[in-house]
Amino acid sequence: MLELSRTGQPVGAPPPPPPAPPEKEEQAAGVGILLQISMLVLAFVLGHVLRRHKISYLPEASASLLIGLIVGGLANISNTETNIRGWFNFHEEFFFLFLLPPIIFRSGFSLAPKPFFSNFGAIVTFAILGTFVASIVTGVLVYLGGLTYLMYRLPLVECLMFGALISATDPVTVLSIFQELGTDENLYALVFGESVLNDAMAIALYRTMSSVKSNDSSGQNLFFVVLNFLETFFGSMSSGVGVGLLSALLFKYAGLNVENLHNLESCLFVLFPYFSYMLAEGLGLSGIVSILFTGIVMKRYTFSNLSENSQHFSAAFFHLLSSLAETFVFIYMGFDIGMEQHSWSHVGFIFFSILCIGVARAANVFSCAYLVNLVRPANRQIPLQHQKALWYSGLRGAMAFALALQSVHDLPDGHGQTIFTATTAIVVLTVLLIGGSTSTMLRALKVVGDGHNGPLEESFEGKNCNIGSSYDEGTSSGGKLKMKLKEFHSNASFTTLDRHYLTPFLHLMTMVMMMTTTMMMERILMTQLKIREERALQGPN
Repeated sequence: MLELSRTGQPVGAPPPPPPAPPEKEEQAAGVGILLQISMLVLAFVLGHVLRRHKISYLPEASASLLIGLIVGGLANISNTETNIRGWFNFHEEFFFLFLLPPIIFRSGFSLAPKPFFSNFGAIVTFAILGTFVASIVTGVLVYLGGLTYLMYRLPLVECLMFGALISATDPVTVLSIFQELGTDENLYALVFGESVLNDAMAIALYRTMSSVKSNDSSGQNLFFVVLNFLETFFGSMSSGVGVGLLSALLFKYAGLNVENLHNLESCLFVLFPYFSYMLAEGLGLSGIVSILFTGIVMKRYTFSNLSENSQHFSAAFFHLLSSLAETFVFIYMGFDIGMEQHSWSHVGFIFFSILCIGVARAANVFSCAYLVNLVRPANRQIPLQHQKALWYSGLRGAMAFALALQSVHDLPDGHGQTIFTATTAIVVLTVLLIGGSTSTMLRALKVVGDGHNGPLEESFEGKNCNIGSSYDEGTSSGGKLKMKLKEFHSNASFTTLDRHYLTPFLHLMTMVMMMTTTMMMERILMTQLKIREERALQGPN
């Protein structure tokens, strides 16, 4: 056992390097921030050039990742100072707490609610059952590959950990590509919903397998993993909806939409999404799910209560913040990949992992789509073209990268480093190669171009968007049947549900809250009056 000195260092070990003077640290911080801003400017300019010349094989996400990789590689082979490099280390907390919230909120804020809620059952099926299937299939195939000496051998629990983290399809990557292409609205809702909701399931699976590994416990049951996800999901959704309704009540009855309070109104509107995200994280829930539903609710019930100036400012602010965060995520990740030390000695593990992920993704998508189609009517079936697009669009990004970086600390004997290197290679390949070819694939499947150019934004009133409008392959040619189906779709639409049920319910809740508040205030006043009368009767002491 090593003998420790009073400073906690082993006796005989070289002393730690002296801390840099404050002036040197400030200079390093300035250089690091300058380099970050320079890469952001380069990424936005390059993205503008790519859009202007309609170069679809290099999306903005891929270009930003490539810029980070190149600059990180140059910094790695150069004599860049350590304190400058520290500004580009990928920190999971910074990603989850600061970069991800504006991206997810803006996605929920600009989301067309009809296709999302009409496909909600399918989205939950893909997110829960599909992620579970993909994780198990990936882990078992990687384990069998190690047993047959096709790849580096890992214990079964570690293979399942790898299967869980690599099954998280990244919403940042998916959104940045699909929003630019103008895909079918139902397909977009499926891909977006699955990529957002499956993160909670993937994280729950990874943490469960990690606890099994650390405790060597056989008492863990995968049934409780699904149960934990459902508890997390519905708890997160409830907290997000609750915060959104609270903001709607505040902006409706606080009288903030006057000319001299625009600044206060905008500040409060910006703070509520972060309040929702941090509330869910503080309660041990999923901040991603919470802020997503906060965005949906605030767009419907809060946004209309803002003044016109605050509406323009809030929409522009979140669009700006989301664009900056999304671009910085890929630069941030690419730079860290270029700077990190990787274990490239197990190339076979990387190659066969990619094959296993493709097989697991197919098992996920096609089995879940088959189950969904069993319970859907003929006109609501998920067509094969959309299933192929779902399979191909399972891109990996910052979410899988953050979990893989955590596995380096969780797994011993270099196993975590091997998983991290494989995940890094998979992220780069999916973003650069698959992401670049996504537009070609979607056009080949004829699922691009339904009248949307850019983000699929839609108001609740006035847009021609019937639920299931793109899932009509099985509709009968009879005119009466078509009219009945259209009537059914119209009656089942989210707009009708909102108008006849949600909005009256919220008005009723508002009246109840106002009556309760009034009664409480009256009781407080009566109590104070009674106390004053008693004191008056008692007289001076």
